[in-house]
Amino acid sequence: MTASKEQNSFSKGMKSRFVAEGIRQRISEEGWAVGAKLPTEPELAASFAVGLNTVRRAVGDLVDEGIVVRRQGSGTYVASLPPTPRRKLLGVLVPSTSYYYPRVIEGIERAATAAGAGVILASSENRLSLELEQTRRLIDNGVDGLVLVPNLNLADDPQAHVDALRRLPVPYVLVERRPPAPALDDPTSYVVTHHVGGVFAAVRHLVGLGHTRIGYLGRLRTGTAAVITEGYALATAALGVEAVPEAVVQHVEWTSEEIHDYAALCRQRRITAVFCHGDRDAAMLLGHARRLGMRVPQDLAVVAYDDDVAEFGDPALTAVAPPKAEIGALAAEFLLQRIAEGPDKPARRVELQPRLVIRASCGGAAADARERGRAGSARSATATA
Repeated sequence: MTASKEQNSFSKGMKSRFVAEGIRQRISEEGWAVGAKLPTEPELAASFAVGLNTVRRAVGDLVDEGIVVRRQGSGTYVASLPPTPRRKLLGVLVPSTSYYYPRVIEGIERAATAAGAGVILASSENRLSLELEQTRRLIDNGVDGLVLVPNLNLADDPQAHVDALRRLPVPYVLVERRPPAPALDDPTSYVVTHHVGGVFAAVRHLVGLGHTRIGYLGRLRTGTAAVITEGYALATAALGVEAVPEAVVQHVEWTSEEIHDYAALCRQRRITAVFCHGDRDAAMLLGHARRLGMRVPQDLAVVAYDDDVAEFGDPALTAVAPPKAEIGALAAEFLLQRIAEGPDKPARRVELQPRLVIRASCGGAAADARERGRAGSARSATATA
């Protein structure tokens, strides 16, 4: 058989299977009882926009399955009801259900519900041992696939940790994680935020407001600490920010006293803006800066990474907002496609750009308002003239 004939044969087979599945769904969803007569084959062909031969092959397959029966000179009738397909079940494992991931989970659940699938949620509580245990529990509960946020930041060999996932008996998609040192043929699918791009946008905004001495209040050992720090280093180097090494500080956890000392350092070293890894730390920095007599944003502009509680700061925090719900929804959709189409479904890697939400803590919101005011005055003057 030539390649073109093989392709045509494959296409015909796919079309007839599609029609057969469509007829099964109609029998189930439209409540056709045993003994009910199906539409005629020309009517089915028009309904599915296929040829008569495709419909005849599809009906023939259903006859072989015992779902329908042909009666000479009378038509085709339902012989037995097709089995009700089991609802797909997605396992979701996140490091925490209380910070960063609630909106990711919301996106996953929204996409799963739209597809008629269920979700089982588990948390590793930022512990490697519990991550493995929870993964096994999800599989034992019969999930058809996994949406995973592995604790790569805690693994001795993060790439080996990702490679080990290939032994899982179900398909998976990573969220906000990617293989750190993948082989060129790495098959891992993932959906992530372009964190470096978000940091770059924040630093560019501060530079555009006239800041050249920009500090960094960062975190250590979080899932995104390394990439956020990389983004800050790349942005400050590319945008000509003056290096002040003592104002670039990272901790695993920031205490109130440490943030107070950092604010005092900013005042001493004439740091006029700070980029903070988390919005909670940034909100604490605002309070300590004011207690030291610094005005925000006049003396110290602050921009946070993450927009979880940023709008509730005093003043409200300018923040980089990862598209969390969209990340979750895309991951669930990819996984459902992989479950439906099998292991031959190509791996997919998607990176979404976060938004920079301008608020009062950097002074940019006031500048934007003044610019809009000037534009409005100019339009009024032109109209008067």
